[in-house]
Amino acid sequence: MSHFRDFRAIAAPIEGVNVDTDQIIPARFLKFDRASGYGRFLFHDLRFEMEGRERPEFILNRDPFRAARILVADENFGCGSSREGAVYALGDYGIRVVIAPRFGDIFYNNCLRNGVLPALISVVDAAALRKILHAASDPSLTVDLPSQTIRYGDGEPIAFSLDAFWRDCLLEGVDEIGLALRQMPQIEAFEQALAARRPWTASACQRRLTGEPGLGTVE
Repeated sequence: MSHFRDFRAIAAPIEGVNVDTDQIIPARFLKFDRASGYGRFLFHDLRFEMEGRERPEFILNRDPFRAARILVADENFGCGSSREGAVYALGDYGIRVVIAPRFGDIFYNNCLRNGVLPALISVVDAAALRKILHAASDPSLTVDLPSQTIRYGDGEPIAFSLDAFWRDCLLEGVDEIGLALRQMPQIEAFEQALAARRPWTASACQRRLTGEPGLGTVE
């Protein structure tokens, strides 16, 4: 997972509430090996006709939004099934940030674990941003993770909310396991200090691990 700090990119407005994970990536594409990339499946049935032709009305089929790396959505984006493939499709397409007033809970967590920033803002601010992007000649936004703000041009920054733990993970470019591994010296020092204070705890745990007879084993 790459580090995330300041990010400026074209942002595409995604209209409609309750955009679910089946719209983000239809289930039939989950059988494909992700090694070849899921980006081509992103919003597939919204982007393409049955014959494979692009739907010109869909936002990601229009310039400059083809190059979007940020999405600004409406309420309850990513609801529906728990499929992590929805986030894979976003990430493989190149989307680094999804801005919305509310996300599906599992989708939200899947974003964080895969390096996609789900930025929560108000319904009013999200609608205002989408309106600006539709009309802008340069529909780019700047997302600043350290200050947790979103800015269009020289306009006033919009604050977004994010759990402090996940903010640190994204800034460091690690998931929760990676962040824990970075704390191994402190974890080992704590375990050594605990063993010194409570040696009976350490010996009992060791006997359980090795299968030696004694406290905590059944002979």
